[in-house]
Amino acid sequence: MSEILIRPLVTEKMTSIQDRQGKFGFVVKQSANKIEIKKAIEKTYGVNVIQINTIRYDGKLKHRYTKAGVVSGRSAGYKKAIVKLAAGETIDFYSNI
Repeated sequence: MSEILIRPLVTEKMTSIQDRQGKFGFVVKQSANKIEIKKAIEKTYGVNVIQINTIRYDGKLKHRYTKAGVVSGRSAGYKKAIVKLAAGETIDFYSNI
């Protein structure tokens, strides 16, 4: 189960969404579906998940100018899951620091 959750999203935007709406963000494995994500979060953090939204991001295009010419590529893509918990429940990402 732990290989499904890659890392939590801790950004300014995600922190404000946590405070206002009680939703938490995670970067998850590309092939994971909503049911697997829900089970992994409930098992790892001991909370009840009500709703999950998933978003797939393509990697950004990168260009590098070298002596041999222009080298084009793409950074790695990822999948993001936004999770809404039951009322009164929360996840503390900083408890293990």
